[in-house]
Amino acid sequence: MRPSPVKRPPVAATPMAFVQAILRAYAAQNKSPAKALEIAQITPSQAQKDKLHITALQMERISSHAMHELNDEALGCLSRQLPWGTYGMLVRASLTSPTLGVALKRWCRHHGLVADDVALSVTEQDGLAFINLVARNDLGAQREFGLLSILRNLYGVACWLIDSRITLERVEFAFETPPHHAVYPLMFQGPVSFDATRKEASGHPLSTLVFNASYLNLPLRRDEAALQHMLETALTLTVLQYRKDRLLLTQVKQALAMHPQDTHSAEALAPLLHLSPRSLHRQLKEEGTSLQVLKDEVRRERAIELLQRTRKPIKQVAESAGFQNEKSFIRAFKQWTLQTPAAFREARQSSGKAPM
Repeated sequence: MRPSPVKRPPVAATPMAFVQAILRAYAAQNKSPAKALEIAQITPSQAQKDKLHITALQMERISSHAMHELNDEALGCLSRQLPWGTYGMLVRASLTSPTLGVALKRWCRHHGLVADDVALSVTEQDGLAFINLVARNDLGAQREFGLLSILRNLYGVACWLIDSRITLERVEFAFETPPHHAVYPLMFQGPVSFDATRKEASGHPLSTLVFNASYLNLPLRRDEAALQHMLETALTLTVLQYRKDRLLLTQVKQALAMHPQDTHSAEALAPLLHLSPRSLHRQLKEEGTSLQVLKDEVRRERAIELLQRTRKPIKQVAESAGFQNEKSFIRAFKQWTLQTPAAFREARQSSGKAPM
């Protein structure tokens, strides 16, 4: 028998400074945080030690309990409380959007209706998307935790809406480098800087998430049922790391479809995606797929479409689908459908769906 794998304890990387921000929210409402600390298994004395860290699960527990107990999803960071369910309402208002870009713009607009201390916006420039956050009012001691929480929540919602990791080009915060700055790249999975110099027209400094603007064109992949399930465990959005990056997969499939005769190998395809062949293989492996799998998907879809909708000879269908010869196309098509291309087309015609 194989020995059971050793279960490693959760990594305690979340700084106690974030817990202290929640304790300030309790103090502002003259309420005791005793129950919240107990649920998160944090002692009052530990909560006062700046250099201590807790696990992500502990942070989820104290945050969730505090949001309910204080009836404030902003956790005391804004001048107006955001009652429990506010962020769920914002997600619901964005859920019917056709693309992520439309959803994020709706979110930012609606967020401004419930919280006027901060303003959110989405802009594009030179192929990059910017989610900008500016503090209109002085957030005082809650500034760091407030700006961090809002951007991280929105980042999590954006990933959830398209069911994909969004690779961040960079993250900029408009506050001084905190003592616990090392934890920020773990939360955003990208280069993070502080003391941001970008400003809006009025002169207020901007905190910003920056990513490839092509993500904004991806369709939403969630519905009301998924929203209901998400709202039951909404805080996991802030720590959930999505494995798949649907933008990369979409770009690879688009390149394969647009250049079927020029993308037979990673060496030919990678330059079209501004990647090296090695990086392309590595990133696809991280997404749980391979170039061959994606090539087969694109070729199969293209071949079936042509057989159904056109009268092109099989040889031309093979060429259009990216095959180098008719024989290899027929062999691959039989593996996909258990039929030859000719038999597939004939069956389609006999069902009354004749090609054009």
